[in-house]
Amino acid sequence: MTEKSPTRRILGPFNRVEGDLEVNIEVDQQKISRAWVNAPLFRGYEQILHGKDPRDSLIYTPRICGICSVSQSVAAAQAIASAQGLKPTQNGQLATNLILAAENLADHLTHFYLFFMPDFARECYRDKAWFNDITFRFKAQTGSSTRDVLPARAAFLHMTGILAGKWPHSLALQPGGTTRPVESLERIRLLGTITAFRHFLQEVLFGAELEQVAALSSEEDLLQFVDQHNQHDFAQFISIAQDLNLNRQGKTNGNFMSYGAYPEDDHFLFNAGTWHQQLQTFNPDDIREDISHSWVNSIASPKHPFQGSTIPDSDETSGYSWCKAPRLNQQVMEVGAISRQVISGHPLIRDLVDKTGANVQNRVISRLLELALVIPAMEQWVKQIQPGQDFCQESIIPREAQGAGLVEAARGSLGHWLRIKNGRILNYQIIAPTTWNFSPRDSSEQPGALELALQGTEMGDDQSSAAMIQHIIRSFDPCMVCTVH
Repeated sequence: MTEKSPTRRILGPFNRVEGDLEVNIEVDQQKISRAWVNAPLFRGYEQILHGKDPRDSLIYTPRICGICSVSQSVAAAQAIASAQGLKPTQNGQLATNLILAAENLADHLTHFYLFFMPDFARECYRDKAWFNDITFRFKAQTGSSTRDVLPARAAFLHMTGILAGKWPHSLALQPGGTTRPVESLERIRLLGTITAFRHFLQEVLFGAELEQVAALSSEEDLLQFVDQHNQHDFAQFISIAQDLNLNRQGKTNGNFMSYGAYPEDDHFLFNAGTWHQQLQTFNPDDIREDISHSWVNSIASPKHPFQGSTIPDSDETSGYSWCKAPRLNQQVMEVGAISRQVISGHPLIRDLVDKTGANVQNRVISRLLELALVIPAMEQWVKQIQPGQDFCQESIIPREAQGAGLVEAARGSLGHWLRIKNGRILNYQIIAPTTWNFSPRDSSEQPGALELALQGTEMGDDQSSAAMIQHIIRSFDPCMVCTVH
């Protein structure tokens, strides 16, 4: 019998994805043997910023994306502050943490309820015992969860009105802090808003106190928790994940990275670092951008973002994506909530990753776990705000300097690198979380994180194979407009 040659397929466009995404796969013996991820839309923010006042980045970069604009604002503000040698006021840092956390947690909630779970209401799962209940609860647009989640999300984001004036695209986030002081009565309103969101999470998502969820320390603890709260949405997901073996799907190489999330005095709530079988120190000087497979003008070798450029070239024959290939010490890194929690040492995520690696199930669990971890921290940040004290300080823009803003968005590590000459922007480079996770190959032919995650996926003739590919892709929560800026 003659063996069949590998076949190529193009997947896309994908629904419920911010921006445009196309995936090419090679199928050999009914498994994906190779994948190529394409970000097909170029936007050009780095060219727009060239020659402008550095403070203009505070206006332009939040408009890269409408769902993670605060992350872009914080990164831009930190890049300018780094160039100025400026440290935000304590109140300003607390307010910034609260604004960023509100956006990140709203993103986690949106991803779970509106982006990820609706895929389990597909017809290919009709023979599953859980199908009818999941369809009633999570079917896109008509599921009962939509009526619960959207009001809770909107009420929670009201706190950004108090702290930042509006969401998205606020100008309140500045290098020296925030421009919107918080008074005593507003602190009470903020606490009330966070408390209401806490109650929603405890009553609807988890069915338990957030502190109980945060204290889960092993897979055994998790499964026991699921048995005790099996009527709630978190437990429903775990049960489905077990049934579909989502802990075996979408595995990467186990390299994790985090820039550190939510500064608190001299440390982070979630630590900075890298992980490859053990915890290592993160050094931003080790980042390079490889463009060997990007539709970008070729340069001799991978460059650090301070020396990099983003000059589009649609005729670049070796390229297959507008996305660059960022690497740390020439290694492919996965970023996101799973990376933050592995690096911070949360026992549940460490145990899950130790047993089954980075996969669809563990990525989603990590994001939901952060809801339970960050809300108590937000309550403390509000209590630490000192009404009447400064929320922002100013400093002049230097004639010549450089600085970097490194933050953790919901989807992972976001970096802005700024170089100033004659008081204007000489170079501005951005690496978004999805740039890391959805990168193309590099000059060593190393696949990016999603390209790795898709390899080995079963490709039968039924619709369940297509659904599994969706689960793998969506577990990273792609934001393609951020990817290509």
